[in-house]
Amino acid sequence: MNPLFDRIVSILEDARTQVVRSVNSAMVLAYWHIGRALVEHVQEGDVRAEYGRGLMDELSRRLVKRLGRGYSSTNLRYFRTFYLAYADRAPKIRHMPGGESSPTAETPRLGRPRKIRHMPGGVLMDLERAIRRDVDRRGFSSVLGWSHYRLLMTVEHEAERRFYEIEAERGNWSVPHLERQIHTQLFARLLKSRDKAGVLDLASRGQVLERPVDAIKQPYVLDFLDLPEHPQLRESDLEGAILEKLQHFLLELGKGFAFVARQKRLSFEDEEFYVDLVFYNVVLKCYLLVDLKLGKLTHQDVGQMDSYVRMFDAQARTKGDGPTIGLILCAEKNAAVARYSVLHENKQLFAAKYVTYLPSVKELERELAREKRLLETGAAASTRGGTRPVRSRGGAASRGTTSRRSQR
Repeated sequence: MNPLFDRIVSILEDARTQVVRSVNSAMVLAYWHIGRALVEHVQEGDVRAEYGRGLMDELSRRLVKRLGRGYSSTNLRYFRTFYLAYADRAPKIRHMPGGESSPTAETPRLGRPRKIRHMPGGVLMDLERAIRRDVDRRGFSSVLGWSHYRLLMTVEHEAERRFYEIEAERGNWSVPHLERQIHTQLFARLLKSRDKAGVLDLASRGQVLERPVDAIKQPYVLDFLDLPEHPQLRESDLEGAILEKLQHFLLELGKGFAFVARQKRLSFEDEEFYVDLVFYNVVLKCYLLVDLKLGKLTHQDVGQMDSYVRMFDAQARTKGDGPTIGLILCAEKNAAVARYSVLHENKQLFAAKYVTYLPSVKELERELAREKRLLETGAAASTRGGTRPVRSRGGAASRGTTSRRSQR
């Protein structure tokens, strides 16, 4: 009886999911067509013309009287904006392969439409023509509802908006999660190591993990930790807060990461070393070692992580695993250390800044501009003849390690 009962329940739940998905998809198309009607018939195709407020209010009043709630003058303006943002889309619904389920229905806390300027316009404006030429426009996603597209409309640049649509569809993102990724500028934080072609690829394919650097963000936003501002805060406190909010931290790390261990012990001769956090990426098929630093990045931190990665590859990496990645999460990056250390050209070692609060758009833009200057300076230095690791006072390259447990 139980197998039969479970099977019937599964059939009914699948049917309900399909019904909800079909309704959401139908409404998205309906709102697109309404927006087109408003633009073509009311504005006579001139997207620059202004609506008469009285006309919109009268149209809204009649629609509400005939059809019920949901057709306020504000919503009619949303429909118009929706069409203008996606005017060149084919008016149909595209379905993802594999039978992905519909996102959980969640209502975002949205007010009036806002333009979210993620980064200086010149960085993306040059790509708009290429995006229009190269990006496949096959209609609207069957797994994204109207609330998703209302959020996507707030993203100004088409390349950026397309990226979030791809990721929300592929990752089955809820509306609140999409909202967080937009407001923490995921797209901009992934651009650090990408050239123009890489940005176009990011906008047309989404975040595709092919190399370790593809998974790295600048900076990492850890506002969900709710850490107190206390001068006696220790690295173990940061580690503990991350483990308490592990699900949030995994979402911030990005796609494909799974938690493996904390304070992973590595032994070399008669010494023991402890890696703060260890993760595994199922897409890249490699381990990620995370070292937490409350202060500024130092050469000793880089040398220590270099040793950790080498020891982990020798002791824990198994057949089929790719080279281990080392990520130093620090409160403040050091430009000189990043430029004149093994970080500069090493494809397995990375350092990234973390912030424990939700930064403003301007703060993130300044951070990204600083990263860009650092990259450009490093590239120029390499062109002039390469860089060499800065050596410690003793003359040897700084690569020594110390037991993390003793430091904590």
